[in-house]
Amino acid sequence: MKIAFSPCPNDTFIFHAWVHGLIPGAPKLDVTYADIDVTNSLAASPNGPDVVKISYAALPWVLSEYALLPCGGALGRGCGPLVLTSNNVGNTNDPAALAGRRVAVPSERSTAYLLFRLWAAKHVPGSVGEIVILPFNEIMPAVRDGKVDAGLVIHEARFTYHSYGLKLLADLGNWWEDDTNLPIPLGAIIARRSLDLPAIAHWIRASVNYAWTHPEASREYVLKHAQEMSHEVAKKHINLYVNEFTANLGEEGYEAVTTLLSRASKEALVPEVDLEALRI
Repeated sequence: MKIAFSPCPNDTFIFHAWVHGLIPGAPKLDVTYADIDVTNSLAASPNGPDVVKISYAALPWVLSEYALLPCGGALGRGCGPLVLTSNNVGNTNDPAALAGRRVAVPSERSTAYLLFRLWAAKHVPGSVGEIVILPFNEIMPAVRDGKVDAGLVIHEARFTYHSYGLKLLADLGNWWEDDTNLPIPLGAIIARRSLDLPAIAHWIRASVNYAWTHPEASREYVLKHAQEMSHEVAKKHINLYVNEFTANLGEEGYEAVTTLLSRASKEALVPEVDLEALRI
């Protein structure tokens, strides 16, 4: 079975047991490791993987071929994307300073980008300027070096941006949670509708439960794929993104997803979707 997910600690932690043949009855996996912008594109291609991790923001474009699985993804609180600037951008406490500025983002089909556009519509008069797509690990250096005016960062960047001398302009997770009282839907696990979806969900949950029961078993695998990340940072990353929603979206998780996609479609940022089709 072909699967694609990111090399980030939360994904490698979740799928370690399945990748290493530790889940009884689960098929062998052929893994592609790629950043979220790449996996979003793979899911939209004619010969995409059987199972793939994508951004919830990319879901509306692939629902005809793929189904959203109720486990394995990333939702949570206190784990949202950040808008970072340097001292090169005027008042780094005022969102209006982003008007007409160049902003680097990891993908235009990412939840981070949707949250950024929804937030900017309310807080940046006249809107931002050019949007520049960069791999997430290149965004902070680009802001630091003045190649862009601001950066939208995800993952472990929330723990490391101080080392680049950058300033926090906005925590979009806090903004979303204050505005909706819901967790942030970041990454989704989807599978081809032609496959045995309940079985795949079962194997993913078994892999998650194995990871929780044997937290040190995946350490070498996680650090091998993490990008210049210490064990402590990787552990914080996992603790932040692997939670009860990883095992089961539940009603609150589905409400978070439908709220995000509904708001984004009203702003013409994503196509309108049949929200009932999100459940299997």
